[in-house]
Amino acid sequence: MGLDIPGATGSRPDAAPLDESGAEDLLRGICFKTGPPRTVGVELEWLIHDREHPHLPVCQERLDSAVEAVRALPLSAALTFEPGGQLELSSQPAGSLTECVETTAADLAAVRATLGAAGLAPVGLGVDPWQSPRRRLREPRYDAMEAALDRAGPAGRAMMCTSASVQVCLDAGEEEPGPLGFGRRWQLAHLLGAVLVAAFANSPFQRGRRTGWRSTRQSLWADLDPGRTLAPGSGRAPREAWAAHVLDTSVLCIRCEDGPWDVPEGLTFREWIRTGSPRPPVQADLDYHLTTLFPPVRPRGHLELRMIDAQSGPDGWLVPLAVATALFDDPEAAETVYRTVKPLAETAGAPAAPRNPLWTAAAREGLADPELRAAATVCFGAALPALERMGASRAVRDTVAAFTDRYVARGRCPADDLPDPDALTDLGLLTGSGMPVGPDVHEGLLPGRPTIPPHPGKAASA
Repeated sequence: MGLDIPGATGSRPDAAPLDESGAEDLLRGICFKTGPPRTVGVELEWLIHDREHPHLPVCQERLDSAVEAVRALPLSAALTFEPGGQLELSSQPAGSLTECVETTAADLAAVRATLGAAGLAPVGLGVDPWQSPRRRLREPRYDAMEAALDRAGPAGRAMMCTSASVQVCLDAGEEEPGPLGFGRRWQLAHLLGAVLVAAFANSPFQRGRRTGWRSTRQSLWADLDPGRTLAPGSGRAPREAWAAHVLDTSVLCIRCEDGPWDVPEGLTFREWIRTGSPRPPVQADLDYHLTTLFPPVRPRGHLELRMIDAQSGPDGWLVPLAVATALFDDPEAAETVYRTVKPLAETAGAPAAPRNPLWTAAAREGLADPELRAAATVCFGAALPALERMGASRAVRDTVAAFTDRYVARGRCPADDLPDPDALTDLGLLTGSGMPVGPDVHEGLLPGRPTIPPHPGKAASA
């Protein structure tokens, strides 16, 4: 979900008011920090469930105790919790894919062990298949967010409280054109993003029922306030398009030091600057406004790929991380993939992602869609040699190859393997929590043998 840390309650009283041209300059200056791609990061969100009774909600006291224990861990990643109690690990920027995988695997092993001691487990699914939305965090940011998103229907609460994702963070790219140029990578992200939605779709259930979507999580995002969740319109250069998009999106809230935050309806940031009411906005307000926008690809200096469902299994998360890194940062793979996904623009049409036909097909059909399956076959095929060129470990490469054989080559996605929620009682098949965790298991990640989980609901020997 990636709803960001709430931050300060208001702006400094002595801060200078922001004018329109100043806001545009700030946005153009911070959205794409260009240079040769060198770093990678990942944000992992997890649903927290009782290991023995996953269909039952975890009581608040028990969850609070587990949260306190996890907060005491000496983690490399930043640890936060989402409105519904989902746990999020946000890695530090790493100098290589190998470094990112190793530090994240170590953090995750510690978190799993600590939650396991409390009889809990982190579950990798895009949407909770059992629980209705229940907000556990009571903070002004989430009070305002809930009120604003409720205007568009129930999808907002479901997104806030029952969804989880894998978000891959990559450098924006070089200023110059070419396979690693930021303009090419920006365009690639919005076409390849649909392929990633389809390949990693992992949320076919909600509230105990099949929804008709392989990625129910993506359908929720498409149902939210479109200004807040759509990609910027095409036809402009990336920096100009993003700056205009930010200023023309409605303000979610106006913070204040005391009392509830104001939740205006239909007030864009541009209009707020022009009217100065109920108070003039300052740069801190613009910075905060940026944290309330949730497009599928968010430029934050780097590119934040937000469209991937949380993945099941002990190491399922590393497959989208490795594949996306390889396809963006290896020049040969980036060129191959760009040529492969460019024709998908015709299917997407004029509407912005994720509300266009391409992204809708990806969320609904997964890789059962022939066009997306064909594109995914080429993309995953290009990722494997790219990972070898990048120096990825054998374990990472084997894990990606196993996923490719099990899903992509068969036109399937993880959602196709999930049994009905009533039958899904063995969380070990979803989380790896039934296995020991740490260096002995994560050989090759911490190094050693990859572990692609058995099909949930099927015998481990299948």
